[in-house]
Amino acid sequence: MLPLSVLLLAFFNKLLAAIKQADYFLFQQINSHFTNSFFDTVLPFTRNSIFWIPLYLFLLVFIFLNFGNKGWVWVTALIVTVTFTDQISSHIIKLLVQRPRPCSDVTLHFPVRLLLNNCSGGFSFTSSHATNHFGVATFIVITLQQFLGKWKWLFIAWAFIISYAQVYVGVHYPFDVVCGALVGSGIGYVMAKFLLSKFENTLQVQ
Repeated sequence: MLPLSVLLLAFFNKLLAAIKQADYFLFQQINSHFTNSFFDTVLPFTRNSIFWIPLYLFLLVFIFLNFGNKGWVWVTALIVTVTFTDQISSHIIKLLVQRPRPCSDVTLHFPVRLLLNNCSGGFSFTSSHATNHFGVATFIVITLQQFLGKWKWLFIAWAFIISYAQVYVGVHYPFDVVCGALVGSGIGYVMAKFLLSKFENTLQVQ
């Protein structure tokens, strides 16, 4: 009878192979089949932070109108959240895994439809766009839920659209995005709960 460690390793390898095949299949569907001219035009822009400047300005105005000068506590915590999500995704996970981006993966047996001028540099897993934006969305939803109500789901949709665009334009696999979203959501949740536990009385409507 084979040792348990050998059986577990064989199971893990089969599971990893199955995930990889499903990842390739979903990528090909999103990148090459579930496409249209509207998405081809709009989704590349959603990846650019400049596209969302009006939203960021609205958030800043909203925060300082409601919290006054104490809004700097919220803004600082948000900046720290993004710093954590970006550093963990870009400088820890990506360097450990070193997965090539689909647009630069020479092992692929199908063409990649790249909608950018060039293939983004660096590695693919996890998607920093997904990690950062789901971290921000989760932080906003938890810390501002008293104001947002049902509108909070718009921020989750916002993070989803940006993340989906990474696959659509050809720079990330779906698994990169899903794992990035999970990591970012976890960091956003922890930071939001920390902020509320330490400064809940400070973040009161002025």
